[in-house]
Amino acid sequence: MASSFGAPFGTSGTAAATAAPAGAFGGFGTTTTTAGSAFSFSAPTNTGTSGLFGSTQNKGFGFGTGFGTATGTTTGLTTGLGFAGFNTQQPQQQQTTLGLFSQPAQAPTQSNQLINTASALSAPTLLGDERDAILAKWNQLQAFWGTGKGYFNHNIAPVEFTQENPFCRFKAVGYSCMPNNKDEDGLVVLVFNKKETDIRSQQQQLVESLHKVLGAHQTLTVNVEGIKTLPDDQTEVVIYVVERSPNGTSRRVPATTLYAHFEQNNIKTQLQQIGVTLSMTRTELSPAQVKQLLQNPPAGVDPIIWEQAKVDNPDSEKLIPVPMVGFKELLRRLKVQDQMTKQHQTRLDIISEDIGELQKNQTTTMAKIAQYKRKLMDLSHRTLQVLIKQEIQRKSGYAIQADEEQLRVQLDTIQCELNAPTQFKGRLNELMSQIRMQNHFGAVKSEERYYIDADLLREIKQHLKQQQEGLSHLISIIKDDLEDIKLVEHGLNETIHIRGGVFS
Repeated sequence: MASSFGAPFGTSGTAAATAAPAGAFGGFGTTTTTAGSAFSFSAPTNTGTSGLFGSTQNKGFGFGTGFGTATGTTTGLTTGLGFAGFNTQQPQQQQTTLGLFSQPAQAPTQSNQLINTASALSAPTLLGDERDAILAKWNQLQAFWGTGKGYFNHNIAPVEFTQENPFCRFKAVGYSCMPNNKDEDGLVVLVFNKKETDIRSQQQQLVESLHKVLGAHQTLTVNVEGIKTLPDDQTEVVIYVVERSPNGTSRRVPATTLYAHFEQNNIKTQLQQIGVTLSMTRTELSPAQVKQLLQNPPAGVDPIIWEQAKVDNPDSEKLIPVPMVGFKELLRRLKVQDQMTKQHQTRLDIISEDIGELQKNQTTTMAKIAQYKRKLMDLSHRTLQVLIKQEIQRKSGYAIQADEEQLRVQLDTIQCELNAPTQFKGRLNELMSQIRMQNHFGAVKSEERYYIDADLLREIKQHLKQQQEGLSHLISIIKDDLEDIKLVEHGLNETIHIRGGVFS
């Protein structure tokens, strides 16, 4: 549970509960937009339900829709879709709610809730006799499990036990990668309830449908940054929108502005019609946001466990602790882990194939280099012979010059050294005789020798080893089957013997 191998913030399984109706990708291009739906990047009407880390429907993992989205910011588009409309205004009101990781502003309500929970778990006064102790144990069991209602008083409503209550036992803390993209990059993540193959085969229709959702303005262009497979036949698509101005310049729409537009009720409905189950921004957290996130333990997480999770963080610069509440969240993390492992293995297989191809190319290149070296040496000798003959013809009829005489003396000296009996001449003769003897014996034996490349030999050994393991496994299966057959025969013999004794 250290990290989710790049699992993006917001890929929470609980946040994807608003799945669009299943079907083919025929929804692309069928979205209808009213004539008066100008592309207004105004704040969505339901911003009260989402905080800094997204929708309050997220439980456990918590990083829901839009990391770092300032939902309190008012942004709008001017008449005629002016380019200044994409400029996010300064926040008029600092958002004080931090979604899952925030502490509720109603301190008295939280205090009363805690008191009621403690009363339900320790001293209920519902029946007024010894049965209250049994009721207290039952409430404790429900609180540990994270479900049910705790009755403790006739005049006070029962306590609703959820997995976020402090006494729930099915909690853990994992780590997720923090995004490092700027808001100016304009990256927004859309999660589709469709397979990656369907998304890639109809990517152009997807872009056209998103362009219609944005109002089909000619100055806007939807671009796909990347497509990635998610568990449960879902696909993550990262997009950004480019806005072109009349003077020819262009810029990306900020991620928070684009996300705020997608979160409007009518726009969200159109996105659901084309299969979008979740949308979020991919922006980095500011140091102040990270500090506030780490200082305030999530709801239902013990502060001591949260502090220990911060201490055990393997890389505090890139990873951030996140709570995992319930088996469903643990299963989601496990699926993401398996998915990323498969993707890594696929990438490793591709790299291995590329390395094998490069090794083949290297072997071919080395052979060609050796061939070209031999050819170059042959051409050099032929060129030298031509130069010698040309120089002889050019110098014919001329007297020997001083430098030529000096060169002749040096050559004579070398020739004398070579012809000396105890010097190089004898060694050369000995080597030549040995070479002739080896050639003679080789011609007499006329044996063919085969040499196997080291890599090929290693592959053969590996293949034979796998065959041997397969045979061993097959033999073990046969032995187990024989034992089972003997056991069945023994049982049948005993049954026949018993029946014979009964009928005798």
